[in-house]
Amino acid sequence: MHTVFHPAQLEHNPAREFLDGAWIDYLESSRRPRMILDAIAQAQLGPVIAPDDFGLAPIRAVHAGHYLDYLQSAYDRWIAAGRSRDGVYPDTFYKPGFLHRPGGIGGQAGLYTFDLSTPITASTWSAAYWSAQSALTAARLVRDGAPAAFALCRPPGHHAHADLCGGYCFLNNAAIAAEYLAQHPTPPDSPLPTSEIGSREWGVGSRRIAILDVDFHHGNGTQAIFYRRSDVLFVSLHADPDRQYPYFMGGSDERGEGEGEGFNWNYPLPAGIDDARYLATLDEACARIAGFAPRYLIVSLGVDTFGGDPLGDFALTGSAFPRIGACLAQLKLPTVFIMEGGYAIEQLGANVAGVLSGFARG
Repeated sequence: MHTVFHPAQLEHNPAREFLDGAWIDYLESSRRPRMILDAIAQAQLGPVIAPDDFGLAPIRAVHAGHYLDYLQSAYDRWIAAGRSRDGVYPDTFYKPGFLHRPGGIGGQAGLYTFDLSTPITASTWSAAYWSAQSALTAARLVRDGAPAAFALCRPPGHHAHADLCGGYCFLNNAAIAAEYLAQHPTPPDSPLPTSEIGSREWGVGSRRIAILDVDFHHGNGTQAIFYRRSDVLFVSLHADPDRQYPYFMGGSDERGEGEGEGFNWNYPLPAGIDDARYLATLDEACARIAGFAPRYLIVSLGVDTFGGDPLGDFALTGSAFPRIGACLAQLKLPTVFIMEGGYAIEQLGANVAGVLSGFARG
């Protein structure tokens, strides 16, 4: 299995975030990918390659142009306005009912951001850009015939909406990969059979894509992006939003809207859930994916479900992660793994490698 990663993804290094009422050291640190790369090498999972550059077009297929313009220019505009070089931290947030959309950087920071864990620094855009390119490269590898590929995305992406950053996420890597596969379902030299062409006119032909999010936190951005679509099934196992971030999305009653009704499935889970109960829920989620009969599977891979994670309250042990991988392998789908959360640094690499090894062994 190829791992895709670019060293520019290490350069996004905010010093702090505001969490649970206090300023703390930034948990989504550049140590995370280093630990994962070391574990992948130790487990001999396969080569690590640099991503190709697909440009902005596949990112613009998911994210609003004005939002991308903001991400690229925010830090320089922030500094030009005489603000702190530590990063772009909003102090006022937009809410529905507010009437004015500001043009200045102070207001736009609160317009395009929904928390204080996603500061923009001088290197943020480059890191997020190459994180997205890593996801696109992994998607293309799978589209071209690889049974699986792993995009070591950092910063992560599943909390990012089409025009919002939050939860350490700026570009929604899973959504970008899914949209790429929907628009480019087969290699150029493998024409799509007429029977496979979907009703959408925006791509070569639509194929069903399933996204399974196993991060501790709900993938609110991914859900929002595909909530009205029937060609992308979104399934998420996560902490109940009544007690955990992102609080305002992730309920079991959120099933999609319009054309997308019935194509969004959330499994909010209780604190302290153990290996057996989690895996039983995963079996149910995988059965739902199998019933959808997708062409590709994208896994938003968070391992903050581990019992020792500082941002989680589940009780999964290290032995659960190879079993998660083995469960996913039983779907027998071309699979793109995209890295999301996981903050128990010392165990992080082993847990990620456990999922990938379990999948590879099938």
